[in-house]
Amino acid sequence: MEWSTQKPKRKAVVVYDSMWHSTQKMAEAIVAGLAEQGVDAKPTHLRACHRSDVMTEVLDAGAVVVGSPTLNNGLFPTVSDFLTYMKGLKPKNKIGAAFGSYGWSGEAVKLINKELEAMKFDVVDPGLKIQYVPDDKGVEAAYELGKKIAGALPNK
Repeated sequence: MEWSTQKPKRKAVVVYDSMWHSTQKMAEAIVAGLAEQGVDAKPTHLRACHRSDVMTEVLDAGAVVVGSPTLNNGLFPTVSDFLTYMKGLKPKNKIGAAFGSYGWSGEAVKLINKELEAMKFDVVDPGLKIQYVPDDKGVEAAYELGKKIAGALPNK
């Protein structure tokens, strides 16, 4: 019954893929920021989890945070695949945010936001993009993004 109403819990799914662990490092800091605010969250690596298992977690989550490195001016293929899959299942009542690392151009965050907006997610931040490996300042920015997302979730 809960699934059919899609009533969100104070839970976040932080789903990502990473080429050189930079986006992974960001995901872990975002999860730490969410957890510090009492939000149930864990980093979900797309190459370690089947997309249907990730969607099971998304169903009752209040927030979906998506991270991707930029690859050839676009999304990492596993992230693009997941977003297409999620869009087809029409999740409702979600807030969203995007993050990612890049070497040259950094389009991934903008592309993720476009997909989240198309799914009618309430995008609560313009997104966080960090060039190359996140330094201490970058990790802190990701942690703060996690706290901001937690602040946008209902306190239930």
